[in-house]
Amino acid sequence: MIKQIYHQHKGRFGYRRITLTMKDKGIIINHKTVLRLMKSLGLKSIIRVKKYKSYRGEQGKIAPNILKRNFKADQPNTKWATDVTEFNVSGNKLYLSPIIDLFNGEIISYNLSERPVFAQITDMLKKGLKKIKNTENIILHSDQGWQYQMKAYQNILKEKGIVQSMSRKGNCLDNAIIENFFGTLKSEMFYTKKFGSIDELRKDIKEYINYYNNDRIRLNLKGKSPVQYRTLSFNNIV
Repeated sequence: MIKQIYHQHKGRFGYRRITLTMKDKGIIINHKTVLRLMKSLGLKSIIRVKKYKSYRGEQGKIAPNILKRNFKADQPNTKWATDVTEFNVSGNKLYLSPIIDLFNGEIISYNLSERPVFAQITDMLKKGLKKIKNTENIILHSDQGWQYQMKAYQNILKEKGIVQSMSRKGNCLDNAIIENFFGTLKSEMFYTKKFGSIDELRKDIKEYINYYNNDRIRLNLKGKSPVQYRTLSFNNIV
């Protein structure tokens, strides 16, 4: 069963998540036993890397750091974070821009683009805003990337009553939750295979985000996936 769960999740689950999955299936086993058995089977999960930097100096208005590393949210859609990360496939680039909900780590919306353009950010934002009824007083945190300094971006937030928050310059820890998501996505999906084209990568990122939201259980969510946790905690909020 350990091997079955490990391969079902393409090597992305370590011994803690495998233990929780077995528990959900009615098999009670100590996590240390699972670790020992995984070692004897030669099964282990994978690890992280480095981010695309969109900072180009002050291009517009810098927002204060409202979030101040308080990543805990008691309800969905009260604290969001966003950023952009870059992928390289044989010299061709693909950029992913998502919004993550700090309540449960769920990816609310995202956009994939072959160039880091402003339209990517507005498309992602509009898709996210369509999903919820009340946007008043959501804190949306980002770094000081040029996209988030744009007046057009800040106007959309203002119209919807969203509070803009920005990391301090050059301090990635201020946006640690989305940085962790990028690290997880790259270590569990991007670095596990060789991609032949941007289209192939685009397809796999879409599949991974669906998997991440709906099937990838998290220890800090009581062994549930982000969507399962939200549904159980606050049914029908999104």
